[in-house]
Amino acid sequence: MEQVQIDTDHVKKPVRSRLRVIGPGTIITASFIGPGTVTTATKAGASFGYALLWAVVFSIVTTIILQEMAARLGIVSQKGLGEAIRDQFTHPLLKYGSMWFVMIAVGVGCAAYMSGDLTGTSIGLHTLTGWPVKAIGPTVALIILLFGLRGSYKLVEGFMVTLVAIMSVTFIVTMVVAKPNVTEILSNTFIPTVPSGSILLIIAAIGTTVVPYNLFIHSAIVQERWKKPQNLREARWDIYISIGLGGLITAAILITSATLIRGLDVQTVADLSLQLEPTLGTWAKAFTAIGIFAAGLSSAAATPLGAALTVSSVMKWEDGMKNPKYKIVFAATVVIGVISFLFDFEPMDVILFAQALNGILLPGIAILLLIIMNNKKALGKHQNSLLANILGIIVVLICTFLGLYSLIDAIQSFFG
Repeated sequence: MEQVQIDTDHVKKPVRSRLRVIGPGTIITASFIGPGTVTTATKAGASFGYALLWAVVFSIVTTIILQEMAARLGIVSQKGLGEAIRDQFTHPLLKYGSMWFVMIAVGVGCAAYMSGDLTGTSIGLHTLTGWPVKAIGPTVALIILLFGLRGSYKLVEGFMVTLVAIMSVTFIVTMVVAKPNVTEILSNTFIPTVPSGSILLIIAAIGTTVVPYNLFIHSAIVQERWKKPQNLREARWDIYISIGLGGLITAAILITSATLIRGLDVQTVADLSLQLEPTLGTWAKAFTAIGIFAAGLSSAAATPLGAALTVSSVMKWEDGMKNPKYKIVFAATVVIGVISFLFDFEPMDVILFAQALNGILLPGIAILLLIIMNNKKALGKHQNSLLANILGIIVVLICTFLGLYSLIDAIQSFFG
């Protein structure tokens, strides 16, 4: 009698089992929720109320589409995106041109983002606590350096899961306490509007969520957790839950700001804590400080991770995070970020520089990813479907538009 094998991967599992798959996706969430995201969401809510909630939803859907491709590539091919880009082309000009484009752009971009994350975290905490700015930045950098040089994926995952949990509790609780207008929230979540003067905040909301180096991080770290195509369903649940939670955190910040400080000119995120004092009392500053610290630390920790994993993948260095060369790149990114922070480089110049690089890098990486995801030799039956390609092309077009717009805006601002 023929034995019938049950495909346990497709058997419905309880919610608790779904939550157990959470891991690599939280690293991506921790990466994109940094000082930039917190500040952008706060300003969006204060300036335009609930009107830009749809942009948060859109950015999360876009992120899920791209990160699913990166994760699928890593699990099926057991290659990082950098290695896949290197192997995709045989012509020397295309091969080495794409390799150096990726390494230089991601490496320099990560160093700029590292400086920005340290600056944003330090200024936010200084405003709320009075601690010296010059002491906060290096302290955060030292914490990141110590955990990064351990070279342990499990340590990184546990660290990021903890920070995401802290941010979830902090920002979602403040949203609930603020007692927002649920009807307005629902209408603005699903009906896109573009209020006058909001285009740059919309681009910023999407740009701080769809981060190019996260694609390299995701394609590399899923290999530490899953080794077979049969694990794709678990990886997708991880993406949906983790990145969806990241969207909820961002939306919570925007909603709280829209409810409490709508119409105010926001200078720093600390302005939000002042409006929480009537409901949270003396806990207002503590809650906001904890949220900003967790956001800054998580994003700053992911930045050198992105640089190191990208270069490691492109150069095909073995042993992942344990490779000494990986640790050198990780440490170099942290050191460059600290130097930029300590030498008082103009924060706006750093942000504009990172914005310009992101404008160049994002559409290019999105196009390369889409090309690779149609490589049947590498992915077999797990290559992109027609629907995945349609969604991918839409994302590439949007990324190209946003990239060009942000690049032009950065150039105009720099010379202005």
